[in-house]
Amino acid sequence: MEKTIKLQNDEEASLLFGRHDENLKLIEKEFSLDIIARGENLVLRGENTGIDLASKLFAEFVDVIRLGGHLQRRDLNYAIRALREDRSLGLHTIYLDRIDVMSKRQFITPKTKGQKEYVSAIRENDIVFSIGPAGTGKTYLAMAMAVSALKNQQVNRIILARPAVEAGESLGFLPGDLSAKINPYLRPLYDALYDMVDSEKIQKLLEKGVIEVAPLAYMRGRTLNDAFIILDEAQNTTSEQMKMFLTRLGFDSKVVVTGDVTQIDLPSSKVSGLIQVQKILKDIEGISFMHLNEHDVVRHELVQDIIRAYGRFKAGGKAV
Repeated sequence: MEKTIKLQNDEEASLLFGRHDENLKLIEKEFSLDIIARGENLVLRGENTGIDLASKLFAEFVDVIRLGGHLQRRDLNYAIRALREDRSLGLHTIYLDRIDVMSKRQFITPKTKGQKEYVSAIRENDIVFSIGPAGTGKTYLAMAMAVSALKNQQVNRIILARPAVEAGESLGFLPGDLSAKINPYLRPLYDALYDMVDSEKIQKLLEKGVIEVAPLAYMRGRTLNDAFIILDEAQNTTSEQMKMFLTRLGFDSKVVVTGDVTQIDLPSSKVSGLIQVQKILKDIEGISFMHLNEHDVVRHELVQDIIRAYGRFKAGGKAV
């Protein structure tokens, strides 16, 4: 079978093909096709199934480019994976969902259907729980939405919290003063923050209290109004801590709680607040529970394979 795709101009072709035609080479390999570029035309040759998927992929990304979006090699990898799982998926509706941030990157976009639904849930609900494995963008997208809300004056401050619990260790046994003790636990939040706010702005916002990064214990007794509040690594909260945190919610505020229930570091005698809360709050309007999975992983391709292998091992299968 052969099919020709018409492009508008050389610039569009250049953006679509990638550097040294790397995008075309990847699509050829993934769909077992021969792709010939003839000026502004693409000729696809191969089996019907491969051509159909590749045509859908090209059409979606042409829409993204024509509407001002950008195509990176990693985006193409995610898109191929997504289309194989759901041919009806409108990729342009995902990649054109721009979240404004305060850095040279200007905006961040979801990369998968699950991430798109997660971002929409944050927009539509005051409390959102995001539960899933590493690499699914739980914290990163929550941070992006928080920075966007601050930039657009929807909130007056951002509050980022994490339980200081890692592999059963106690803060009291760690070296240094309190700041030195807690900073390692909060480092992942700072990493995401520095990716979305220019470095010269961050220190000023921290000094003014516009952005606050603190251990979960610091939330006790407070009422948080006009704030975007993120609780990260929530699988390591106890039931009591989860209740304490959620009841800090004040007027005109939004809460996002993220965690991976397969990586709980609490003592075996403690019940994870993130597991328990799903049963307690499941039917309350205005609260959304989002479950991301290996299909939403946007790290190295091997991360998805690792998650699947561990899942098979836990289920009694053979990890490969």
